[in-house]
Amino acid sequence: MTPSGEVGLRRICAVIDLLLDAVDEESLLPALFPMLLRAVPGDSLTWSTRTPTGRHPVTLPGALFTPQALAAFFRHAPEDALFRHTNTGCGAPARRSDLQSLTEYHGLGTYGEALGPIGAEYQLAMAFPAGWARGGGRRTVALIVNRAGSDFADADLEAAVLLRSRLTHALDRLAPPLAPPPVDLTAREATVLDLLAQGLTDRQISRRLDVAARTVDKHLEHAYAKLRVHNRVAAASAWRDAGRGAGRG
Repeated sequence: MTPSGEVGLRRICAVIDLLLDAVDEESLLPALFPMLLRAVPGDSLTWSTRTPTGRHPVTLPGALFTPQALAAFFRHAPEDALFRHTNTGCGAPARRSDLQSLTEYHGLGTYGEALGPIGAEYQLAMAFPAGWARGGGRRTVALIVNRAGSDFADADLEAAVLLRSRLTHALDRLAPPLAPPPVDLTAREATVLDLLAQGLTDRQISRRLDVAARTVDKHLEHAYAKLRVHNRVAAASAWRDAGRGAGRG
């Protein structure tokens, strides 16, 4: 093994040791981010957690994007091949250059309004399952490492492959699914949740059940309390996670 290979392996092992020793996610992430940037060398990174309630991006360095740039990124994201790879694709580690040319990349709105201004000429990204959200539902993380000067090498891609499954294992351990709360739902509350989980609005549910919209609201209010959630998105997610809400109603 070359000296540079030995250094890379030590950096990967340091990340793995940190993951194995971690006791909670809050203390893990601030220590993890700089170590990831050493294991897969880059100028900056984005760690974007997706939960049933939305996306929660964190960057190193902090405040890498202005709120306006972040909003512009997500506005143009459906046209971005690397975003699609981590959002709806397999999420395996990939370089942007594996998916498109620099010319194609420079023509994207994501580059012009968000990534170009931070010097993200080259990117390596991956996505992986990352434990469970507190309100219920599986989380995923998209990890993107950015560079200005040169593209990522095969060794960087291999390092990301080695780390990906270990990141999932660590976060699954630190953010396990909550034990299902004791639920004593009435038959009508369960029916309303079934329809909610199928994507129906309150008005559609009221028409389906031939009841007033206020009655649906009341059923949902009682169900929220019993499921220990606070909104319809979390309730539908909790109901689906409990194996309900499919093939009924």
